[in-house]
Amino acid sequence: MRTMPGKPYPLGATWDGKGVNFALFSENAEKVELCLFPAADALREDCRVLLSEQSNHVWHVYLPEARPGWLYGYRVHGPYSPASGLRFNPWKVLIDPYARGIARRVQWDDAMFSYPLGNPGEDLVLDTTDNAPYAPLGVVIDPTYQWGDDRPPCIPWEETIIYEVHVKGFTATHPDVPERLRGTYAGLASEPVIDYLLSLGVTAVELLPVHQFASEYSLVKRGLTNYWGYNTLSYFAPDNRYGSGLMSNVDEFKMMVRTLHDAGIEVILDVVYNHTAEGNHLGPTLSLRGIDNPTYYRLVGENPRFYMDYTGCGNTLNMRHPQVLQLIMDSLRYWVTHMHVDGFRFDLASALARELHEVDRLSAFFDVIQQDPVVSQVKLIAEPWDIGEGGYQVGNFPPLWTEWNGRYRDCIRRFWKGEGRQVAELATRLSGSSDLYEQGGRRPHASINFITAHDGFTLNDLVSYNQKHNEANGEDNRDGTDDNISWNCGEEGPTDNSEIRELRARQMRNFLATLLLSQGVPMILGGDEFGRTQQGNNNAYCQDNPITWFDWNLTADQKELLEFTRTLVHFRRSSPVLKRRTFFQGRRIRGSEIKDISWFSPAGREMTDEEWHSDFVRCLGVRLAGDAITERDPRGHAVSGDTLLILLNADYQSLDFILPAHKKGAHWSMVIDTATRNRNHRGRRRRLFRGGRPFVLEGRSVAVFTLNRSMEEHASL
Repeated sequence: MRTMPGKPYPLGATWDGKGVNFALFSENAEKVELCLFPAADALREDCRVLLSEQSNHVWHVYLPEARPGWLYGYRVHGPYSPASGLRFNPWKVLIDPYARGIARRVQWDDAMFSYPLGNPGEDLVLDTTDNAPYAPLGVVIDPTYQWGDDRPPCIPWEETIIYEVHVKGFTATHPDVPERLRGTYAGLASEPVIDYLLSLGVTAVELLPVHQFASEYSLVKRGLTNYWGYNTLSYFAPDNRYGSGLMSNVDEFKMMVRTLHDAGIEVILDVVYNHTAEGNHLGPTLSLRGIDNPTYYRLVGENPRFYMDYTGCGNTLNMRHPQVLQLIMDSLRYWVTHMHVDGFRFDLASALARELHEVDRLSAFFDVIQQDPVVSQVKLIAEPWDIGEGGYQVGNFPPLWTEWNGRYRDCIRRFWKGEGRQVAELATRLSGSSDLYEQGGRRPHASINFITAHDGFTLNDLVSYNQKHNEANGEDNRDGTDDNISWNCGEEGPTDNSEIRELRARQMRNFLATLLLSQGVPMILGGDEFGRTQQGNNNAYCQDNPITWFDWNLTADQKELLEFTRTLVHFRRSSPVLKRRTFFQGRRIRGSEIKDISWFSPAGREMTDEEWHSDFVRCLGVRLAGDAITERDPRGHAVSGDTLLILLNADYQSLDFILPAHKKGAHWSMVIDTATRNRNHRGRRRRLFRGGRPFVLEGRSVAVFTLNRSMEEHASL
């Protein structure tokens, strides 16, 4: 094999039209060999190339004869001394951390571990079994792609409605998607799916991890798989499980993004930079562990044989090392510039911000994001917690960042469950959680509001189960949280009781209405719009089967809920007062007849201090003034819209709610009522209600009104 010295940058395998440059970082290695494989099913490499050149700890070589499609891995030589944190093992073929494509997944075998399984010394003894027949392989890609006139939709945060979904589960059984495309990137870009997303009205899909990942050996031995994908193997390669085979995985992913962009829908990736698939000290040797263990992972200082674990997954990436920061930033920029994605949701983001131990908002990770001209301009969403001490950091991330608002989720669940002393916090969460974000100079959109997400109960299960039912996971129902703040409405699981079924349907409408009427950015869990169930499993990470796949055989009740959700989404999109870019001031704005936001008790008067903190108050009204929005649109015009009145009653009893009347002749027009079967008010004549008069607000319901502007016309009613 003819070789040339090559260059240390860029890292990875780079095709330049004439040959391929290979570059790998390893500060502590003694020798690096590039292994070239003739085919994905090859049992061993047919060529090894010594990387004799080293520049600033980067080993590199240029192969003029190499072409896109070539399969490769690395063997990295050095000391095997786990007690010192060094775990080099040249008998193990390793995946390139910068591989843009993966041609072969992990084929699980004992040889994938650097120590003999079952050995009394565990990981302290070197295993010399060659893993070449089983190791994942990188593939050299051709990066050229005809993007045409693709442009990111660049939807403002206040206009954003996120739909969290799994690439496979969404279309795995979709009857209108061609069978070959089901569960693939191409399936997600198919016409029936695009039409569905547009009719639903969401503006962004947030995809569960699509970085190439590996299922844990223990799961595979139990006949299960890591369905969610939070077990990353490669931070650059789109997972080949979701490829249809019609084109390369990279090109198919790009085609999906371009098609979604053409429809005006953004693509946000759920990314897992806090840990990798290599697990703890007893995990497999797949990539970073064998390339340079102490560089890439946080090790226990006094005993570097072991890993710091802030993630619950066995290891934590070493964000204190410049090379790890470079790896993450190179990955993020690649997905924006080469794959055209529109943003990222960072799994267990608190782990990325830990310096010596504590989470630090001035950490190097935040610094490099802030100054990066590419990554700082896309949507950045933090899951603001990890499992380490002090890891719960909701409200503490710096500007640029939005956050999954866990306090919003918990408060809304407690309120609709019927718990007392919730209305004060409920008001704060409905109005954008200013207590968490305003002091840091952020806006209401910093709050990503959600009731449910992939991790936990679906919305249907939230109102159908008091306890988790994770038996199918094979862990004796020990996995998954026990703190679900759920209520089964009277019976556990499926029921034929019509009253309970109707109550559950109403509760789902209440949750969806609350979510889409709140300030901040709503995130809908895929399938909640029609009541998808996971049979009470609140940790379905290992269920790649009908438990997690969407069942598109919708019942009449599911179709009704879907239409109700569409009504809510489109109502939100047409209501400027629900999409404020700034927090409410709680006072009268010049030119407005009323305060920008007011809170009412059922008596039709503004809430008193006693009512705010009462244990028995479970009902609240809020008026949002559409003429008191002190904001301007992109053209500089003042923003205004309808004034809304939202009534929420979490008590089981109905009550008379006196509709506020700020002036004589004020009338309210009903647009949404979760208590009635006839819930779709689009295209129907709206009922009018006079201010100052009682409205019967049903138990466990939400009612929404707009202030009628033609009050004089109805003065005689």
